[in-house]
Amino acid sequence: MKTGSEILAVLEYMEKEKGIPRGNMIQTIADAIRSAAMKSITAGYDVRVEINPKTGHLQAWSILEVVDSVSDQQAQMHVFKAKEINPNAGVGDIIEREIDPALLGRIAAQGARQAITQGIRHFEREKLYEDFKNSIGDIVSGIVRHQDAGNIYVELGKSEAVLPYRERIPGEEYIPGDRIRCLLLKIEQTPHGPEVILSRSHGRFVRRLLEIEVTEIADGMVEICSMAREPGYRTKIAVHSRDPKVDAVGSCVGTRGVRIHSIVKELGGEKIDVIRYFENPVEFLQEAIHPAIPRNVRIDENHRQISFEVAEGDLAVAIGKRGLNARLTSRLMNWKLDIKKAETEKEKNLNRKIQQATAGLNNIPGIDSDLAQRLVACGFTGVDVFDDVNLEDLRDAGFSEEEAQLVLENIKNFKSS
Repeated sequence: MKTGSEILAVLEYMEKEKGIPRGNMIQTIADAIRSAAMKSITAGYDVRVEINPKTGHLQAWSILEVVDSVSDQQAQMHVFKAKEINPNAGVGDIIEREIDPALLGRIAAQGARQAITQGIRHFEREKLYEDFKNSIGDIVSGIVRHQDAGNIYVELGKSEAVLPYRERIPGEEYIPGDRIRCLLLKIEQTPHGPEVILSRSHGRFVRRLLEIEVTEIADGMVEICSMAREPGYRTKIAVHSRDPKVDAVGSCVGTRGVRIHSIVKELGGEKIDVIRYFENPVEFLQEAIHPAIPRNVRIDENHRQISFEVAEGDLAVAIGKRGLNARLTSRLMNWKLDIKKAETEKEKNLNRKIQQATAGLNNIPGIDSDLAQRLVACGFTGVDVFDDVNLEDLRDAGFSEEEAQLVLENIKNFKSS
């Protein structure tokens, strides 16, 4: 069993190094010793334990009921014996008989140590939660201590937090001793207690960096209306100024780009596009998809879908590598995007001729639109073409015997009518 000096040393260490109040630790240690004692040589007895907060001195008592006829030695004491301890004791009173702490035994001591360790962990976890619960959503700075299975463990003052692999920016590497800034994402309850979870890939990390770097955002003059991010590659941010005299985009970028460059550096070179926000989806699209120019924009309010075309030279820009730009723009606007290549004048003329030829053949009785389209696709673009066409020619073009006979017969009838 711990001596007074040992207990005092534990109390002082926990108070100074772990920030655990002495009163809480005293209660934990006392409860642990009481629980361990009641399971060992004093099993069956009710025990009270006290620890002097100044000296660490330990005292223990067994608690007994005063009776005139003892039926339970572990819970009762005869009135005559009780009067030896307290001359005023009477039947029905509760008497406490002091126990030599050394008699609590080795088993009690071992149990107490285990329970004390658990109690300390409990207080540490509770203190961790109290220390960081009001910092959720803020940026914190710490020192990288070690890595395990892709997770990075970061020292935040006297506590430790984890940057999970899923919350890291792809491609970033750290070594022990590196200083790192992260978003305090959440405090996660685990079987081992609360754990502080950090993030560098969350969109709010970029938002908080902007709020720190751009005073106009911090004062509420400039508002971040929407944001979309692919960590490590690109972030798109739409901003709006509450004051027409304040340039929202210019405020975020800063003179010669100094503000945005500072954030890009923090993110390891991740590109950041800051654009103006518009409530009108067409105007917003024009700003968000720039430098590509959307044409023939069609809005489907019910399905929140925007269909539009871009010139062939702008198609790669609008879609982006592996569809990244289109995906980010869609998330930024919260609209589905349907992007198509705009037809050139040559293509328009060709399509117009195809439509005219199809319509011409479709006007012939017995030739429906589907058959007319197939004929035009094979080069049979008008009635005159069939002057030198025979059954074999149509079969070679992929038409069945029946279809070929039908076409030639209807063309012949049309010519002779």
